[in-house]
Amino acid sequence: MDTHFENNLLTAQQYMAQQDSVITDTFNKEKARLRNFIRKSVPNAGDAEDILQDVFYEFVSAYRLPEPLEQVGAWLYRVARNRIIDRFRKQKQEVALDPQEDEDAFWLDSILSIEHETPATLYERKQLIEQVVAALNQLPGEQRQVFIAHELDGKSFKQIAAESGVALNTLLARKRYAVTFLREQLQTSDPSY
Repeated sequence: MDTHFENNLLTAQQYMAQQDSVITDTFNKEKARLRNFIRKSVPNAGDAEDILQDVFYEFVSAYRLPEPLEQVGAWLYRVARNRIIDRFRKQKQEVALDPQEDEDAFWLDSILSIEHETPATLYERKQLIEQVVAALNQLPGEQRQVFIAHELDGKSFKQIAAESGVALNTLLARKRYAVTFLREQLQTSDPSY
């Protein structure tokens, strides 16, 4: 075998061993603090552990790239924060108005509810509210009025029907169309929904 090739192979192996050592050292150094950081925002230990594993998987992948990572600690926390936000977005996506549910269910409350308030969840909620307001402004007037009366003013459909003189089934249909439209708008404005 060519000695030049053997020397290059040894150098590559040494480089990979050095990278593995840095990755292991970083993992051991940052694991406990990063886990605690994640647990402050994610109460479920299993979910927190999944996020931690995702962060370190991304770290290993990014560390192997030719361009070095700068400020590894800050990078790890930024990735962890992003994964936490992704987890909350996924949970909100799973909250949907089931057509079989009670028609009096408050859709807006269900998507904006926060089980544990953290800076990340409050920020996510603020963004979601802005998206809902923008989407509400795009609704046809009749659908917007029913949605606002029911969701924001807390009026029952019977009360809205009595005040407006519009049939109850028509109001229910308008609300259903409004919720469908809003859900579609939220999904197109943020594909992770």
